[in-house]
Amino acid sequence: MLTAVEKDGETFAITRGGRVIARVEPASGASGAAVKEVLRRFKPDVAWAEDLRIVREHLRPEERQWLA
Repeated sequence: MLTAVEKDGETFAITRGGRVIARVEPASGASGAAVKEVLRRFKPDVAWAEDLRIVREHLRPEERQWLA
């Protein structure tokens, strides 16, 4: 199945109880051009670094007991 998706671009529907619950299909390709375009269109937020510092200042690490 994965070979058919990769080589032939086929799409498969996964069903359970007669209804589609998932699809296996080729991953969409991306060159990063769309991300670069967004970064060019929007100016950096000069206050972002300070906002991030404030948020990090208020974070407290969670302490968990993981089950072995």
